[in-house]
This record gives sequence, structure tokens and C-alpha cells, in this order.
Amino acid sequence: MPKKFIITTLMLFAFSNSIFAQFGFSHEIGAIVGPVAFQSDYGERHDFSTNAGNTGYGIGIIHYLNFSYRAECNCYTPETYFNDHFKLRSELSYNKTELQHFGRWVDDSKTSLIANQLRGMRGSTSVTNVGMQLEYFPLSIRDFSSTIGAWAPFISLGGQFSFYDPEAYSTLGDLNTPISTPIKYMGATTNQGGTVWSIVGSVGTRYKLTELSDLMVDLRWQYYFSNWVDGLNPDPAVYLENRANDWNVWLNVGYIYYLQ
Repeated sequence: MPKKFIITTLMLFAFSNSIFAQFGFSHEIGAIVGPVAFQSDYGERHDFSTNAGNTGYGIGIIHYLNFSYRAECNCYTPETYFNDHFKLRSELSYNKTELQHFGRWVDDSKTSLIANQLRGMRGSTSVTNVGMQLEYFPLSIRDFSSTIGAWAPFISLGGQFSFYDPEAYSTLGDLNTPISTPIKYMGATTNQGGTVWSIVGSVGTRYKLTELSDLMVDLRWQYYFSNWVDGLNPDPAVYLENRANDWNVWLNVGYIYYLQ
């Protein structure tokens, strides 16, 4: 399914780009990579060791519609506030994180059965995302485009559709047995993938490297509308500490090239 998902996504990208190209916008393409901190039902909320330990990686390809410039005539579009301060970003990305329990409940000083069970639990999740974000640049995009060495801070908001593939297991044996699994996770694990929508927001900046290329850094927050993305979902009515859906924070760096 992920292969079909990616092929379909690329076809949709190509179709949408050909449609928008008829309106005279210019295009930018790029790549992003960086660490992903996955916030899930593994570990202790607001715990540094959990945030640092449950960290994976993400990679992606991105495409921008630049409304301020028309590539076919090598000229600017009519000057409006929207054209000079907004870009539309499309993205196909992938992230993967290995997961386990961290925090005080699995400290070496804890010797109970539950502590041993928690220490034995392992998991991972891999997520393929496709979506769009509208990026707002408070400074002029035209001025930035014509000034090598300039900075262009931005904020963005958008949505993504994802295919997730979790894996949950225990070093003590099969899950959902009294030996390997704490009672709160009995019947609350899955290794079955699925699809989910998410909301994405980010803050970042570009740096004008050359006339036709930028470097980019942004910090993204992505909230999934599901609590199954990590493969765990304890009853939220009973275990209030696990009531939040899964989400992640991704710090990425990227390279962007302007198509002419």
C-alpha cells in the first residue's frame, strides 16, 4: 500500500502543478531532512529522557508555488499583498521513530513486575505524509528574491494525509500476556497500519544562497487525529495521561531551487 500511495501522490503533484502552471506562477523544488521527536503513549509526558529517546528521522521532497514571479516571461506578477507575502507548499515526506518507555517508571531503582514489563516494551512507527501548507512571509518575497544573503522568516499552517505503519512488541515475549504486558496496555496494541489526517504548523526562515537557490530551516509541529499511529492506545477514559492523540515535532533543514 505505501508504494501505491506514493505513486498516486506523485501523479497528483504532477497534475496539480500542470494546472497551476497555466496561471503563470513560478515553481520551486527542494529536499528536507532532520530529526523527529515523536510524542506518543511510550514514555512519560513532559520528560526530557522521553523526548530525547523517542527521536527518529524524517526526509522529504517539497514543491512551492511562487505567486510573485512568472517564470515564462521572467517578470513579476501584478503586485498584491498576497503575491508578495504567501507561497503554497506541497510535500511528500517520510519519518520513522524507534519507541520505548523512558522516565521515572522505568528507572533502574524500580524492580516491580510492571517496571520490568514497561522496560521490555518496544515499538516503532513509520509514517508517509502528503499535504499542503500555506506559508506567510511577513517581509517582502520580491525583496528577498533579489538580495543574496537576505533572510526571509515565515510561519505556515496546513494539513496532511498520512499512511502509518506501527510495530509493537516486547522483549519478554508476546504482547497481551500477563508476563509481558502491563494491564493498561492489554488489548491496546496493534501492528496494523492505517491512514490518518493531521494538522501541521511551522515556523522557520530562508536564507538566500544564490540567485536561484535558498537554504531553509523550520520547526514543525504535526498533530495526528488518531491515537493509534504509534501502535498503542490505552483506554483514554481510564488512563488520562494517555488521552492525547499522537503528535511529533520535526526540526528540518532544506535546500530549495528555483525553476526557470
